[in-house]
Amino acid sequence: MNTTALNTVAETGWDMTIGAEAVPGSRHLPVYDPVTGQVFARAPDATVAETDAAIEAAAAAFPAWSARSWDDRAARIRSFGAAIREDNSSLARVLCREQGKPLEKAISEIGAGLAYLEAYCAMRLEPEVLKDTEKQRIELHHRPLGVVGAITAWNYPLLLAIWKIAPALVAGNTVVVKPAPSTPLATLAIGRIAARVLPTGVVNVISGATGAGERLTQHPLVRKITFTGSSETGKRIMANASPRLKRLTLELGGNDAGIVLEDADPKAIAADIFWAKFSNCGQVCAALKRLYVHRSIFEPLCAALAEVAAQVKIGPGFSAGVQIGPMQNRAQRDRIAATVEASIAAGARVIYQSEIPSGDGYFYPITLLADAPEDSTVVSSETFGPVLAILSYDDVEDAIRRANDTEYGLGASVWSPDTARATAIAQRLECGSSWVNQHPSMDPNVPFGGIKSSGLGVEGGIRGLEEFTTIQVVNIKKQ
Repeated sequence: MNTTALNTVAETGWDMTIGAEAVPGSRHLPVYDPVTGQVFARAPDATVAETDAAIEAAAAAFPAWSARSWDDRAARIRSFGAAIREDNSSLARVLCREQGKPLEKAISEIGAGLAYLEAYCAMRLEPEVLKDTEKQRIELHHRPLGVVGAITAWNYPLLLAIWKIAPALVAGNTVVVKPAPSTPLATLAIGRIAARVLPTGVVNVISGATGAGERLTQHPLVRKITFTGSSETGKRIMANASPRLKRLTLELGGNDAGIVLEDADPKAIAADIFWAKFSNCGQVCAALKRLYVHRSIFEPLCAALAEVAAQVKIGPGFSAGVQIGPMQNRAQRDRIAATVEASIAAGARVIYQSEIPSGDGYFYPITLLADAPEDSTVVSSETFGPVLAILSYDDVEDAIRRANDTEYGLGASVWSPDTARATAIAQRLECGSSWVNQHPSMDPNVPFGGIKSSGLGVEGGIRGLEEFTTIQVVNIKKQ
């Protein structure tokens, strides 16, 4: 890793990994510091030829890698994880600089990724005997697919990369990773780590704009695409992959609703609800985005949330005590600002807005909005930033209907000390994951995915591992 790029603009030094080679690329893209809005590094912008070379390197490595035993592959992947852990401090600083999140949160992101890596290494997909008689034996086997194209988002660059690399490799596939063009550096760095500790071509990392991603989704040697990002991009990937019927795992956007029942204690739940929305500056696909609160406790909960917000420190990620940094990129910050302005014009009431640092960085205030119209953008669309829409209801059946009235279906939650009642309501919410008195809650051994426009397939757990395999039935007639 070229750590000098942390403090100076680096025209070169951030290399792609193609096979075992460090490839500087023939053209480059700027990488912006969200704190200042200024370019601080440059990353390769992969050409079609460079993308093809990475895919071909992965394809060449697949036969030998897939032939290794589960235990052998797991041991080598654990070595990869150990090497990442050794470089944790440098990687976290790179992640903090390119993504904008506080350094402590960057360290936590890497740790969470490594927890998923270890969990996948402990899993096995054993053959299953479907039938065994005197005349016939039928077995079900899980077989690797081949080359996996992994495309990640800018909100959790390293976590998402490891989420995809680890199960793909454990199952016997090889990988080409393409991070989001605005956050490529830490992922490029782990590509160089992979080249040191894994066989040649097993993990390849390229960076670049949409052209590299489109080539990855269309190339005939790529058997599966795993993608995290917006629903709009997911639909384009699905269209690109359809001519060759590539396997897909798409973890897409969400407009997660929370329902607070009338027996909830506003002060007791305010901090948990606040961070359910504002963790990572609200840039979480499964963050709480719409909060439906029973009218009897609506104003007290709004006041309690404002109290929590007033205690939160916003600033540059390297500053001590900072809990929320800037948004990751200017386009998303401007989109959020436009959403808030339109919602206020439509009748939303501002409960609270925080102070933010001055300058050209991508900071946006913590914003609590009440009573926005149901058809306003802040309620009807995914608000991927530090803005929470708080709405009242009188009848819980109305709250359930409004919570489900969305094209998305990633997550949702219900808040009440009566966990039996809350659980019954949570089961009626149209989403891939529903939570009670928390939001979101992730675990390496628990599958996570969405329905409707929130995606296809799951990540996490044994079912997430199965997504990287195909089923082969072996039917034996006994002599």
